[in-house]
Amino acid sequence: MPYKDKPIEKMYYTIGEVASMLHVNTSHIRFWSKQFDVIKPATNKKGNRLFTAKDIENFKVIFHLVKEKGFTLKGAKIEMQQMRKKMRIEQHPSAAVPSTETQTVEGPLHGRGSFETSTDQSTKDLVNKLEVVKSLEKIKSSLLEIQKGLSAI
Repeated sequence: MPYKDKPIEKMYYTIGEVASMLHVNTSHIRFWSKQFDVIKPATNKKGNRLFTAKDIENFKVIFHLVKEKGFTLKGAKIEMQQMRKKMRIEQHPSAAVPSTETQTVEGPLHGRGSFETSTDQSTKDLVNKLEVVKSLEKIKSSLLEIQKGLSAI
């Protein structure tokens, strides 16, 4: 049986690679990296932005909130802050049973005036969705390897 190398995971991705992963223009990536504090790109000597895997995960959350759910950038920032706060609370050893209170945010954050968000359910849904996306990406890479092997026969 031939030896199979694990896929090499890069430490840094260029802006073009990130844009092609999300199927958006590089201008979106550049703009979002300036607007969201959670994105902290490194730069090389030429000044090119280099993004980590954690940055890419944050971009996926931003993409989901802005492009798929219709949030404005301000609304997406608030939602991400709530998700980070909730993650910190859940990871804390003294975390109690999470509350299921619904929070209403007023203003033009969602593009439709005001919106309600159940922080517990929406965070769980988003985390589940990201896990499904990761699983699908792994399955896709496995299928591509199988396809390469079959085409070599």
